[in-house]
Parts: sequence; structure tokens; C-alpha cells
Amino acid sequence: MKIRRLRAQSQELQQFLASGKESLQGYEEQVKAIAEQVRARGDQAVLEYTRRFDGPVDEDSMLVSEAEFDEAYDLVDDEYLDALREAIDNITAFHERQLKNSWIETDERGNILGQLRRPIQRVGIYVPGGTAAYPSSVLMNAIPAQVAGVAEIAMVSPPDRQGKMNPYTLVAAYELGLEEVYKMGGAQAIFALAWGTDKVPRVDLISGPGNIYVTLAKKLVYGDVNIDMLAGPSEILIIADPNADPAYVAADLMSQAEHDVLARSILVTPDVSLLDKVEAELERQVMMLSRRDIILEALEKNGAFITARDLQEACEVANLIAPEHLELMVESPFDLLSSIHNAGAIFMGQYTPEAVGDYFAGPNHILPTGGTARFYSPVTVDTFTKSSSLIYYSRRGIAEDADHIIKLATVEGLTAHANSIMVRKGSD
Repeated sequence: MKIRRLRAQSQELQQFLASGKESLQGYEEQVKAIAEQVRARGDQAVLEYTRRFDGPVDEDSMLVSEAEFDEAYDLVDDEYLDALREAIDNITAFHERQLKNSWIETDERGNILGQLRRPIQRVGIYVPGGTAAYPSSVLMNAIPAQVAGVAEIAMVSPPDRQGKMNPYTLVAAYELGLEEVYKMGGAQAIFALAWGTDKVPRVDLISGPGNIYVTLAKKLVYGDVNIDMLAGPSEILIIADPNADPAYVAADLMSQAEHDVLARSILVTPDVSLLDKVEAELERQVMMLSRRDIILEALEKNGAFITARDLQEACEVANLIAPEHLELMVESPFDLLSSIHNAGAIFMGQYTPEAVGDYFAGPNHILPTGGTARFYSPVTVDTFTKSSSLIYYSRRGIAEDADHIIKLATVEGLTAHANSIMVRKGSD
């Protein structure tokens, strides 16, 4: 295994960060073609693409039945149910702390101002599937929506080659009370949710990560509906000091590399001697893992070892990259926290691997990627809510503020705005 080694502040680092931006033109053309078909033919187009890319599904079997939920429970074990239910409790408790209240205030003139927070009425959640199971994505999408008070949640996920949904995913959905679950995935599922079909009522927001086709479809429908974010390949950046355990560092780098060959796994450290130790651990541990071929390709194509002068420069590199997952695998991680400004989620210390956040701790694992942590946040309860401003002016209030409002409207040349104030000024 040969992982590129770079210096912080080097031209080679800049080139590495700029690499991997593959052309999307071919993908975009395919997604637009699917969009045209779904707009024109609705469910028939959705079913045709689902049968082509995933598995056999027809109009009668597109919506998961009660019998299929029952069958799914027969296929999972009690240990899974125990772990799932405790994860649900942890994730729910964390997201309940994010709830914000509406507020209303009255001033001495009787004017009332406020902000009303309301849940989005109907949302669609996308859960990857097909050849893999992602019940954790069910939890991370649905729980914050439920905590927010969303009334209707439609879940979509691609079936396997036999036209069946993964039982672990179905059980996760049922444990949360999700009954509107459709066997469809890819761009066609996003378009069905956004625009509606005879079988699938349209939603107001779509949340959940997917492949490049799903991401481009979400980009295309934004404006017709809201979306959580545009997710790219997974990323992890580990800042490690000389006290870091090379076995832990290697294991955590591979935890993201196994997602796909485009995933980025980056180690930043001031300790050059650590690099050889981590590389040796990677070579040892990867042979024990089921997705070793994906891991090896991801590490060799998109992995990097970056040496920094000190931990402060390492933090500067992290802020530049703005990773999805940032691990501070150092002796005193809280000492670095004030220097970290850009990261989707921050994992502190030797015993907090990224996987605890993916599945169990409570915070959401749907995180900004591709450097967007510079300006974007993880999925939260806020993702599934909206606000309305509340304004009530009393007779005294409009009279006392009229001249200021008229002046501002007149400066902008909007005389009708000014007139709407004038007709009330001094009225009985």
C-alpha cells in the first residue's frame, strides 16, 4: 500500500485538495433524461427505472405491505433489536435538545412581534439500499423529523435483485412507526417524491444521502421542494499527536475508506514517525476486512498523510479541508477545540471513533461533505422546521412609526408602500 505523503502549506497539498472533481456532465444528462420520463409518465417511469437498476417491482408491490414488515422481523435477531432500540433512544434524546420554541413579545405601545416555528407538513426520506443495509440512515432521517413534529414521512429505498427490501432497514422503519415505505431508489425516487405521482403524494422536503444520481436529482428538484444538503463522497480527517495509537488511527481511516473508492481518508500529524506505524497497521488490518478492495483503492487514490509543524498547523489544515468527520486523536483534545472552525462532526480523544457517531451516540450522521462544512451544518431538527414572522401593530404604534416608514419607502421610490402607511397615519 502506498499512500501519498504531503506537507502542510505545500503546492502538492493544494493540488490534492483540488483533485477528484470528476466531470458531472454525463451523469447530469442521464438524470435529466430520467426527470423528463418521470414528469411525463409518473409511476410507470419510476417502475421501469426501478426494475432496470434495482429489482422487480410493480404498482401493487411498490408500497411495502404489513406482511413484508412481519417477514422482516422474522429475519432479524434480538441482539439487533436491542441495539437498534437503544440507538433510537440515544438519537431521540439528543435531537429533543435541539427543539426551539415559538416566541411572541409585546412592547409598551401594544405592538406584537414574534416568530412562529412550525414543522414541515410532509417530508420524504431517502435510505440507500440494494446490495447493502443502512438502517442507521432510517434513524438519522426520521427521528429529527418526528421530534420536529412532521405529520407525514414517506420513506423510499431501493429493493434488491429479488424486489425485496432489506429486513434490517424495514425493521428500523417499523420501530419508528413509518408505514409509508416505497421500494424505489435512485434519481427516479427523488423525482417521485418531489413532483408526486398517482401512487406517491409529493413532499415538501427531501432528506437523506445517496449516490451521484440521487445527489444530482436533489439538486435538480431544489426549489420545487427543499432538501437537506448535497452529499458527496464520505471523508475523515484525523489529527494525531505522538501519543496516538497507530492501530486506532489506521482502523478509523479505513472506516471511511470502505464506503466507496471516492472516499477521502486523511491523517495530519506533526509526528513523522507515526506515518510508518500507521501504514503498517493499515496493511495488517485491511486483510481482515470484507471490503478490502474498496478500502485499498480509496486509500491509494484519495488518501493522504500530511505532516504539520505542530498541532496548531494541523488545525489550520483541518479548517482548510473542512472535513465531514474530524477526529482529534490527541492527548488533550479539548485544548484544540477552540482552533477548530470547520467540521461536520468532531470526535474527541482515543476512544471516540467515528463509528460511534454513525450509529449510536446520538448526534446525526448526515453531515456536510466536500468542504461545505465551512458554511453548512449537520441534519438537525431545524432541517424539518420552518419559521413565520408575526407582526401586529397597534393604532399608536403605526402613528408613531409612520414617518420613518414613509421615508424609507420613498427613498426606494415605492410610493404605493408609502401610501399604505399615509392612509393610516393619524386615522381615527
